[in-house]
Amino acid sequence: MRILIMGGTRFIGVYLTKILVEQGHEVVLFNRGNKPMTVQGVNQIHGDRQNASQLKDRLSPEKFDAIFDNNGRELSDTQPLVEIFRDRVQHFVYMSSAGVYLKSDQMPHREADPVDPKSRHKGKHETEAYLRAQAVPFTAIRPTYIYGPHNYNDLEAWFFDRMVRDRPIPIPGNGMHITQFGHCQDLAIAMAAVLGNQQAIGQIYNVSGDRYVTFDGIARACATAVGKSADQLQIVHYDPKKFDFGKRKAFPMRMQHFFADVHQAMNQLNWQPKYDLISGLKDSFQNDYLASNRQEAEVDFSLDDEILAAT
Repeated sequence: MRILIMGGTRFIGVYLTKILVEQGHEVVLFNRGNKPMTVQGVNQIHGDRQNASQLKDRLSPEKFDAIFDNNGRELSDTQPLVEIFRDRVQHFVYMSSAGVYLKSDQMPHREADPVDPKSRHKGKHETEAYLRAQAVPFTAIRPTYIYGPHNYNDLEAWFFDRMVRDRPIPIPGNGMHITQFGHCQDLAIAMAAVLGNQQAIGQIYNVSGDRYVTFDGIARACATAVGKSADQLQIVHYDPKKFDFGKRKAFPMRMQHFFADVHQAMNQLNWQPKYDLISGLKDSFQNDYLASNRQEAEVDFSLDDEILAAT
C-alpha cells in the first residue's frame, strides 16, 4: 500500500512509520518539516495542515491507499483532508482518544458508551461522527494514557523525576483512582493491524494495556522500573481542593477513574499488548529517560514543595 501519515516524526508516528515500512508499505509523511526524520526510506511532503488551501495544493495530486490522521484534534483539522480523499482511499484511520467518554458509574469504558459533549476532546468525537456521516471507510482508535520512549507528555517521566532524586511522590486523593497505561509500541501495532481488515471499517477501538492500575500502583510500578524498592517509596496523599494551582499542573493525570475495555481490538484485530506495565516502564526508563540524561536535568519541584509543606 501507499500510505499517508499526517505527522509521523513524533512519538506514535515514528513507531507507526517503522512498522509500516517493515511491512513493505510505501510511506509518505505530511508535516511542517520542523523535526528530523528518523526512519529511512520514507518520503515527506512539507506543509501546514491548518492551511486548507496549502493542504489541497500539495496533497490533491497524490494517490494513497490509506491515510493515518495522527494529529487532527478538531473537526476543522480533518475535514479538508477528507474532502480531498473521500472517494480515493481504501481506509482512513483516525487517532481519537478515550478522553471523549462521559464519566460513568459503570467501568471500564466500552466503545458504545456515551461521550461527553463538554470534553476537552470533543473535537475528536465530532470528527468520528463526521467520518461516519460522510461514509468514509474509517477506523477510529481511542487510546487512554500513552507512555513509552520519546513520550513528549510528562507522564511516566513525572514519576521518574522524583524517584531518581529520592523525593516523595505527591498523589491527589487517596491513591485509589484506577487508570490505564498503553505502551506506544503496542498502540502502533494495533493501528497497523486495521489495514486490510474489512471488519475494522466503520469501527472504533479502545487501545491500551489490558490491565488497570491505581495511582499508587503506578508509583510503585515506576519504582520497580527504576530499581527502587516499592515498599520504601514515600507516597504523600493530598486533597487538591485545598490548593489553588491555577493553570499549573501538579499531577500528570486526571483525578478520576479512567480505563477502557480493549477486548474488541484484541478480538477483531488479532492484537495483544506486548508490554505489561513493568516491562513497558523499564523500556521507557532505560531507552528514553536515562538515554536522554534527564536524570541530570533541572526540575521545578515548587508545586511539590507547596503540597508537602501543607500536608
